[in-house]
Amino acid sequence: MSKQLRGVGIGLRHDHFDDIVDLERRVDWLEIVPENYVDIGGRAKRILDACQERWTVVGHGVSVSLGGPDPLDEDYVHGLKRLCDRLDAPFYSDHLCYSAIEDVQMFDLLPLPFTDEAAQHAGARVKGLADRLERDVVVENITYYATMPGSNVTEGQFVTAVTEAADCGLLLDVNNVYCNAKNHGRDPLEVLFELPWQRTRQVHLAGHLEEGPRLLDDHGAPVVDEVWSLYRALLEKVGPVPTLIEWDTRIPEIDRVLDEADRARAIMDEVCPGWEDAP
Repeated sequence: MSKQLRGVGIGLRHDHFDDIVDLERRVDWLEIVPENYVDIGGRAKRILDACQERWTVVGHGVSVSLGGPDPLDEDYVHGLKRLCDRLDAPFYSDHLCYSAIEDVQMFDLLPLPFTDEAAQHAGARVKGLADRLERDVVVENITYYATMPGSNVTEGQFVTAVTEAADCGLLLDVNNVYCNAKNHGRDPLEVLFELPWQRTRQVHLAGHLEEGPRLLDDHGAPVVDEVWSLYRALLEKVGPVPTLIEWDTRIPEIDRVLDEADRARAIMDEVCPGWEDAP
C-alpha cells in the first residue's frame, strides 16, 4: 500500500544534501524533481535512499509535457514508474502545460490554450500516464504570462475541465494563483476559488520576484503575506491538505526553508486544530 502525505514538507535540493540526512528539525515529508533521479545512481541515489527511510517522498515532474502534442516518452515513463514504485509514492504530480514540441524540450512550462479541445486532450494524456504509472497523477495550475490565442474560457474553467476529464486531483499552487491574478488584473481570491479546489490533493507555497509591474514565479524568496492569506482561506475550505514549501533559486540555508514550513504548519494548526490526531 502506498504511503500517505500529511503536514508540511520541503523540496529535496542538492544544496541541502549535506544537511538533510541527519536533520533534527521537523519536516513531515519530501518532494523531489524526478528528472534528477530517474535511472541515476551515485550520491543522489544514496541521499534519496537515506531520506526515504525517514520520510514519505513524492515526485513532482517538469518535463512530461502533459498537454503537449508529442507522444509520451515511453522510455522515460518506464523509468519514472520504477522510481515511483521504489518510493512507494502515493501519487505523481506534474504541471498542466506543455514543455516539448516535435521532440524538442523547451525547458519551460508553457501554457495551453484555455479551450475544451485542449482540456480533453490533456485529460486523456493524464489518464494515460496514470495507467502507465499505476498510481494517481495530480496536475498543477501553472503561472502563465500571456493567454494563448483561441482561449475561450477562464483558467479556472479550463483546469476544472481537465480534472473532470481525467478524474484527477489538483496540486494547487497558491503562489501561482497570486501571480496570475496580479499579472492579469484579477482578484486573487476569485481566481483561487474558480479553480477546482475541492479536488486539491496537495498545495505548493513559494515566493516570487517583482520585475516592474510583473510578478515572476521564480521560487527564490519567502512566501509573501498575501499568499499566506490565500493559503489560510484555502485551508478553511479544504482542511489540512499536505503542503510543500518550494524554494528553488537563490536557495538559502535549510533552516530558512524550514522556518517557512513551520509557519505553514502553524497556520494549519490554527485553521485545522487536531489535524495531527485525525485518522
